[in-house]
Amino acid sequence: MVSGGLAMVLLLIAVIIIIVATGKVKINAFVVLIIISFIYGLSIGMPAMDVIKAIKDGFGGTLASIGIVIIAGTIMGYILEKTGAALSMTKAILRIVGKDQAPLAMNIAGYVTSIPVFCDSGYVILTPLNKALSVETGKSMSIMAVALATGLYATHTMVPPTPGPLAAAGALGADVGTVILFGLIASVPAALSGWFWANYIGKKYDIKPEVEESYSHLIEKYGKLPNTFMSFLPLALPILLILLKSISAFPTLPFGAKDSLSYIFINFIGDPVTALMIGVVTSLFLVKKEDLGTAVDQWMGHGIKDAAIILAITAAGGSFGKILQLSPMIEFIKVNMSGLNLGIFLPFIISASLKTAQGSSTVAIITTAAIIAPLTGTLGLHPALTAVAIGAGSMVVSHANDSYFWVVSQFSNMPVNTAYKIYTTATAIEGTVAFGACLIISLFV
Repeated sequence: MVSGGLAMVLLLIAVIIIIVATGKVKINAFVVLIIISFIYGLSIGMPAMDVIKAIKDGFGGTLASIGIVIIAGTIMGYILEKTGAALSMTKAILRIVGKDQAPLAMNIAGYVTSIPVFCDSGYVILTPLNKALSVETGKSMSIMAVALATGLYATHTMVPPTPGPLAAAGALGADVGTVILFGLIASVPAALSGWFWANYIGKKYDIKPEVEESYSHLIEKYGKLPNTFMSFLPLALPILLILLKSISAFPTLPFGAKDSLSYIFINFIGDPVTALMIGVVTSLFLVKKEDLGTAVDQWMGHGIKDAAIILAITAAGGSFGKILQLSPMIEFIKVNMSGLNLGIFLPFIISASLKTAQGSSTVAIITTAAIIAPLTGTLGLHPALTAVAIGAGSMVVSHANDSYFWVVSQFSNMPVNTAYKIYTTATAIEGTVAFGACLIISLFV
């Protein structure tokens, strides 16, 4: 294979090609990502059959992890839209926060949701509400999308029991409770920086949410909107179930031993796939009896069709990310950065480099924790704070090799070049602000 340095240069060229091909030339992102995966893999010297295997593994792995979640979330969102439940939720929120604060409300909702829920699943679950708020307030989806995405991202990368920071705490021998405390402190300014950036940059881009029917037509059609509690239930129930699964894995095993029926049951219903399917079934209770046949046939079919495009592009991003994970630049980053004596900045910069290079925040966190663990004593690093600094680095930056980038852009009807301008930059700002918070915390521990 080529050297790690050259592989990094080739990655920069590949990203530029993706931006130009999808943004300027308007080639479908799926085609661009798959072709670039082939070209990049071959150009760094990977054996041809290994390139094919990596592309298949990355594509299939992404579909396996979030494919059903995306389909179920899209179906549920379509039902919430068609029944007027999305509008019912919107009106309830706006009565509390006011129209001007809708992006902040979604930023906070994302922040809370992503503590137990993976950010991509959280984004899918909350998208119907986000779109409805965009329609009702007249705020561009560029603002609403970035506000929600950055709220989700903050706790996803820094606050256990999300798997990444939890694994980092284990590798570094850090107290999980202290990681949670430091993570919550650092994630608040990080999430708010995403909200500020969304309001600043998002207003420059007018992106309309794709909504099948106007909400005034829905009110005229149904007479009155669904009950507020029942409207929120299809979104809240999956989040609650996933949260219970996370709690069940705590060291104290609050729901029983891992081989107990209670533990197995909670882990079954709390898996995102099961939880989202329960959400779909729950959303059907919002459908009027005379429309039930249409809902289970046409509405669900429409949701699946909408999900197909998102699935293809997101999985293609997974293929590109898998190729990059096998690139020599990953080892190059490990070898050349681990020897630098930069204090708390070292875990941050290694994590940021790995994230930017290969796309997965979780992989960046776990790999960096493994590199840093033997050095914490020598460098005088606080284990819990180091875990949070690694999480901060794993936000910098989200782009074409990150499946979450495609979830955010595709569910928000956001052109790729616009996503780079407003969302990728948001993750750079958010991660940097989070690290700034880590620096401040380091003055007191």
